[in-house]
Amino acid sequence: MTDEPLVLGIETSCDETGVGIVRGTTLLADAIASSVDEHARFGGVVPEVASRAHLEAMVPTIERALKEAGVSAKDLDGIAVTAGPGLAGALLVGVSAAKAYAYALGKPLYGVNHLASHICVDQLEHGPLPEPTMALLVSGGHSSLLLSSDITSDVRPMGATIDDAAGEAFDKIARVLNLGFPGGPVIDRYAREGDPSAIAFPRGLTGPRDPAYDFSFSGLKTAVARWIEAKRAAGEEVPVRDVAASFQEAVVDVLTRKAVRACRDQGIDHLMIGGGVAANSRLRVLAQERCEAAGIRLRVPRPKLCTDNGAMVAALGAEMVARNRSASDWDLSADSSLPVTDPHVPGRTHDHDHAHEVGGKDNLYS
Repeated sequence: MTDEPLVLGIETSCDETGVGIVRGTTLLADAIASSVDEHARFGGVVPEVASRAHLEAMVPTIERALKEAGVSAKDLDGIAVTAGPGLAGALLVGVSAAKAYAYALGKPLYGVNHLASHICVDQLEHGPLPEPTMALLVSGGHSSLLLSSDITSDVRPMGATIDDAAGEAFDKIARVLNLGFPGGPVIDRYAREGDPSAIAFPRGLTGPRDPAYDFSFSGLKTAVARWIEAKRAAGEEVPVRDVAASFQEAVVDVLTRKAVRACRDQGIDHLMIGGGVAANSRLRVLAQERCEAAGIRLRVPRPKLCTDNGAMVAALGAEMVARNRSASDWDLSADSSLPVTDPHVPGRTHDHDHAHEVGGKDNLYS
């Protein structure tokens, strides 16, 4: 293995078939095949549709990534794959493909955590992560504050959503406003032309006796839906842009307020924000303002690296190789509820027996 490991990463936790290739902390390829259009008519992701889409897209997306990176599959130092959390069927497609390629190539296999990957991807944008790192992850399925002293072995939850995740709330409000799916980008777009102070929507779990780092967006979602219903029942026009802006402001206000508080309480002078909602323009602006006021350095990857992608999985896989973490066993399976405290799924041995087992046989990949 080289000092800069060359790793291919596969991500299939939801509706994006992502394949990334990195060398150390340098991104070489980030190929994505999305099935979002196939889910749009249902107003949300349909697991079976996502799984079938992954099956169809897997091989072409891997081949596209290899071509984009200008490398041969036999030159890889390892294969990384999202083992969880996520949709069980979708995860199984990615894990099965990763195991097949790893075995055929005679390379070690690394099953990694989706959330830890979202943190690690920032290394591709801003260099090595500080240790410890405070991370705010916000997506369709997760709203979490995480503290990591070692992204390959130590990730501790500080707070999480107790109901709807932020991205889920965006999707539901977009549906109520008849704006389509996915909701995050379209609400962001409408909000830019609205007044964020037009409607005083509630801020969940921000009282003095509420959990300091936990999130709740269910009450906000209900309040916005009822406000819209009341307007329609009265025969009044719904000010879509003002609703979008006011709702969005309520979400990002809570997210950034709690994240900055966690940094202050833990004595950490930087904050990393990741996940699909991190692409939201207002979240980025407000986070920057509040971090600067608190003397905190903000790290946010470019929008394309915030949404689900294979590059983030490859980044964490490369870190596993670089730190000599044990590879996963061949019986690696998908775990839809894999806890964030498990950044990867190691094998039963810790001396790279897995890599030795496959390293001596002929390369089956042509």
